[in-house]
Amino acid sequence: MGKHGAGAHIVWDWNGTLFHDNEAIIGATNAAFAELGIEPLTMERYRELYCVPVPKFYERLIGRLPTDEEWEVMDGIFHRYYAEHRVACDLTEGVPALLADWRSAGRSQSILSMYVHEELVPLVRGFGIESHFIRVDGRTGPSGGSKSEHMVRHLRRLVGVEPERTVVIGDAADDAVAARYVGARAVLYTGGSHSRASLEGVGVPVVDTLEEAVAEAERLAA
Repeated sequence: MGKHGAGAHIVWDWNGTLFHDNEAIIGATNAAFAELGIEPLTMERYRELYCVPVPKFYERLIGRLPTDEEWEVMDGIFHRYYAEHRVACDLTEGVPALLADWRSAGRSQSILSMYVHEELVPLVRGFGIESHFIRVDGRTGPSGGSKSEHMVRHLRRLVGVEPERTVVIGDAADDAVAARYVGARAVLYTGGSHSRASLEGVGVPVVDTLEEAVAEAERLAA
């Protein structure tokens, strides 16, 4: 994908950030919960309790970590349900224009998602936005973990991108943790998996729109 200058760079999260898939996520989560007899969650409650790694999220709800066997079953149910229902989801409002504007200003951007890589790439391509990114990376390996080590590998593959000029934009506290882990900045968006209250304790800027997120990223990377 070539060498890029050491200007401002955004690492975008996908689920709940660029891709507005909240309904598919909560439906898949409740389908997985049903396997353990857990009562379904509302979106509001989900956003209050959600955390990474995901098994800890389940521990908050049932008072214990799922066994390895339970986790495997629940994870499989989640991904099957999600794959069926994501087709009804769309990009977050304004995303194509924001991506195009950032790129046209001579800045670079990429995607790092914890969604499985083989599913992520064709999904991004299907929305016609792949050309805006110098790299698109999804998760490889087991699900349920933190984004930090994935962020290390992602940035190493971005030729000419400096961590101190990089801003991670995501909807989860783990996005800020991963940014801090590699020496980058972060902006957190309230439209996805976390409530504003749960994000404000992280210690990074919190915004309600992706337009605000991009403006804040530009300021942080200056």
